[in-house]
Parts: sequence; structure tokens; C-alpha cells
Amino acid sequence: MGFGRSSGFCIMSPMSKQPEGKLVVKIKAIFEREGARAFKIQASEESHQEVGVPDILICLWGQFVGAEVKQPGGKLRPLQRVVLHEIFEAGGVAAVLETVEQAELLLSHIKDRRTIAEVRSGILYYRGKLHRIWPTERLE
Repeated sequence: MGFGRSSGFCIMSPMSKQPEGKLVVKIKAIFEREGARAFKIQASEESHQEVGVPDILICLWGQFVGAEVKQPGGKLRPLQRVVLHEIFEAGGVAAVLETVEQAELLLSHIKDRRTIAEVRSGILYYRGKLHRIWPTERLE
């Protein structure tokens, strides 16, 4: 399973050598093993990509997942919170992941979700906890 890959070359960014960058690579691999198409997004004020887009965008079994990857205790920026909420409101899966284990648990929730009517409503998977409604407290 999978999508065609280019036979081009890859330029490693400085991010890939950081702990968060290594975690992104591992999380992508977890989803790609299940047949997902996962994109690493690297936006900045100088790039042409929208700031606030989650680190990884995933399409798996017809479901859209936006995953923000943080080191344990790392804070979300205000725009990241806004974009995750927009993904949730649109019926997608908004996730903040700190560990490989959290990514594996999220994958199991997505597997369950594909077989029931929940696909029409968003979910928030925030640092290991599943939310079916957007929390009233501020996400950090």
C-alpha cells in the first residue's frame, strides 16, 4: 500500500536533528505503515506556507489528521490552537503529540473511528487524552 514516491533527493533540515524532528519522523512512520500519506509541514514567517499549520498532515482511511508535535510540556502558540480548533470543527482529527506511544494510541482511536458514525464529528487528541468536544479550558 502507499503512494508513488519520487526518485528525487532529500535535503535534511536542521529540524530533523532536533529531538522534536526525530519524533516527527517516528510518528510519520507509524501512520505510513498503516497506508497513510503523511506530510511534514515546515512553515515560517518567510516561507510561502501558512503559519500555524500542524507539523504533520495525515490522510488515513479518508480521515484528515492534523498533528502538532511537541516536546513534553511544550506550549502551543496561539495560532496553532486556532488551526487545531478549525480542524476539529471541520470534522477532522486535531492532535497534540509528545511521544510515540501517544501516536500509537491515536492510531488505535482512528481505527475505531473509521467503523462508526463519529467520522462526521471532530476529535481532539491532546497529549494522550481523547476529547469528543472542544475543551473550555485553554490549551497550552
